[in-house]
Amino acid sequence: MTRYANKGHIARAALEATAFQTRDVLEAMEKDSDITLDVLRTDGGMVNDDLLMQFPADILDRPVVRPVTKDATTALGAAYAAGLAVGYFKDLKDLRANWAVDHTWKPNLNNGKREEMYNLWKRAVSRSFDWVS
Repeated sequence: MTRYANKGHIARAALEATAFQTRDVLEAMEKDSDITLDVLRTDGGMVNDDLLMQFPADILDRPVVRPVTKDATTALGAAYAAGLAVGYFKDLKDLRANWAVDHTWKPNLNNGKREEMYNLWKRAVSRSFDWVS
């Protein structure tokens, strides 16, 4: 960081870090489960930021989908599970009927640039650990 960095630079770095961290978690999950995810479905307040949605699509090299219902999806999932348990919902097909796509972002970054950015981020993270030690 230089003295010319402003709050916009810091905000963008935070959004980009979220995407890079998501890639780390996604790769670990895929390695442990031996399952490849074709799409990343999102939720929560941060999904309202279009930059945050396009950047992970580019970094993950897969579509990122924002649903119509963006908030309180953890509580909604618990309600769906309870509804299934007591027979309010017949099956998962009933639940899927309640889910709708608001927007989908497709990756549009070439693989060389994607890997370059990811490797620079990993290097920066490792350097920050050196600074703390």
